Amino acid sequence: MIEFDQTFFALVALVLFLGVVVYAGAHKKAGAALDDRAKLIEKELADAKKLREDAEKLLADYKQRSLDAVKEAAVIVEQAKSSAKQYADESRKKLTETIARRTKQAEQKIAQAESAATKEVRSSATDLAIAAASKLIADQKGNAKLISDSIAAVKSKLN
Repeated sequence: MIEFDQTFFALVALVLFLGVVVYAGAHKKAGAALDDRAKLIEKELADAKKLREDAEKLLADYKQRSLDAVKEAAVIVEQAKSSAKQYADESRKKLTETIARRTKQAEQKIAQAESAATKEVRSSATDLAIAAASKLIADQKGNAKLISDSIAAVKSKLN
């Protein structure tokens, strides 16, 4: 007689379980669930690939913008240097013109002062000559007409 032990009953229970599972269509449901899961994973992979492509496009765009910004900054710096040089040249030119104008004014003032000093010296010399002539006249009281003509001649020549 064959003795049935626990292993046999476990095998029978397993066969019965598998039969019930096959009869109920659980394998179809499990397959469908696995297919759905595979489709979900494929969709997530496609989304991740699309996100990666978008990120790469954004990175390339930002790199291009960075290069453009560097170029624009270089242009701005060059323009600033040019403007500064132009401003310095204009300032130097204006300063030179101002110095020349002030030098000319100073020279004119010096010429005026020289002219005034010359007139003052002439005036003083004339006054002195007149005083000397007057003293001579007073001393000689004789030749009055000759002396007055001489004084008039001296006045006209000195002024």
